[in-house]
Amino acid sequence: MPHPLLSANDIETYQRDGVVLVKGLFTDQVDLLRAGVERNMMEPGPYAAENLRDGEAGRFFDDYCNWTRIPEFQQAIEASPAAAVAADLMGSSTVQLFHDHVLVKEPGTSKPTPWHQDAPYYFVEGKQTISFWSPLDPVRKASLRCVAGSHKWDRPVLPTRWLAETSFYPNDADYMPVPDPDNEGMDIREFEMEPGDAVAFNFKTLHGARGNDSGRRRRAFSLRLIGDDARYVERPGPTSPPFPDHGMVAGQQLRTDWFPMLLQSSG
Repeated sequence: MPHPLLSANDIETYQRDGVVLVKGLFTDQVDLLRAGVERNMMEPGPYAAENLRDGEAGRFFDDYCNWTRIPEFQQAIEASPAAAVAADLMGSSTVQLFHDHVLVKEPGTSKPTPWHQDAPYYFVEGKQTISFWSPLDPVRKASLRCVAGSHKWDRPVLPTRWLAETSFYPNDADYMPVPDPDNEGMDIREFEMEPGDAVAFNFKTLHGARGNDSGRRRRAFSLRLIGDDARYVERPGPTSPPFPDHGMVAGQQLRTDWFPMLLQSSG
């Protein structure tokens, strides 16, 4: 039987479309995660970024890979049912922690998050991957937007640097150009969400987010997890996150001392 937060249809939808809404995934951890986000913004990590150019209104802060130094994040990850839900959605007997990610758009931040796939930035490949994007504030028009079925496209989408809008790697020809899903009539999934709800999506699912003109903060916590078939892969340059000096080789399962197992099932 699937986890109580899921139905069999949710699992089928995730496998088919690469995206599904999970209501209440982090509901019991919202206050903990809010405290963690505040700590993160007061004490940014080495990968923290401000994603607006001079003169652009608002503030768009993001930071990742902080679960080992921000106790609220680790506590929320361990207390939530995220690993069990991920196992069911991915169809995996194991769930391994890849990293966390915080994204905060303050009121009046009209800049959208660009359309992109996460997979090309990462040094991991596999079909059994999942991201949970969970708002810590009510979301109506500043939600994550995902293109259904894009995780099955034949070619990855060109990864770019958000501020510079330049290619992330030197081999543009290996990628398809970044699509314009609105103008190209793609099947975009977007949800009104309450704090603690989560959009679950595959690392290869094309996604972006609207700007925040709502008049309230839009704090979001993302958790990236991997399953049985995920393996380390070489990229043509430093990845994001970079995870330097990891010592892994192509085809290897990610080292569990850096990327701990959250769930292992004998079933």
